[in-house]
Amino acid sequence: MPDNHNAPPSLNLPNLMTLARLLSIPVFVGAFYLPLSWSGWLAAGIFLVAGITDWLDGYLARRMQLTSRFGAFLDPVADKLMVAAALVLLVQNHGTAWMAIPALVIISREIAVSALREWMAEIGQRARVAVSWVGKVKTVVQIIAITALLVQTPGKTKAGDLLMTWDLWVSYTLLYVATVLTLMSMMSYLRAAWPELWPGRKG
Repeated sequence: MPDNHNAPPSLNLPNLMTLARLLSIPVFVGAFYLPLSWSGWLAAGIFLVAGITDWLDGYLARRMQLTSRFGAFLDPVADKLMVAAALVLLVQNHGTAWMAIPALVIISREIAVSALREWMAEIGQRARVAVSWVGKVKTVVQIIAITALLVQTPGKTKAGDLLMTWDLWVSYTLLYVATVLTLMSMMSYLRAAWPELWPGRKG
């Protein structure tokens, strides 16, 4: 039986799962644009599996004591790129400000929080901006909302507006809930980092 302790960190099971998730992004985009009636379902399935493995590889890394700096770097990168790709596809598919606004907020938040975490890590305060419970709930709601939206091809009214069905209303509502949670989690990270961002001022 091979000795896993001697394997390079980049070759352990959790990191390979993360790499697979990263490499699945072009497959996900390609699936979305397939000229098939079920292409949305295929893309949604890929996205959902990616979301599940995002949790699973972290769980396995902790359970099997295979955490590594490489994994800590790659995991959030793969997660954010997949979400950003999905949101760009949805903006193109829905073609409305009601989709563009939450997509812009979510992507902008991810960039801002990533920059904040990188800076906090540089000054040795990375633990202050660890993932909060709000961030975890946001991730779950976001995955459900995006998966639901990917399987739907919205119709248009004669005026060119979206034809809102009940399932589209539910999906949009979940996306906006995820957007609110996104802003809440960002504010919690900023409050935690505030003493370092502005020394001498209370958060």
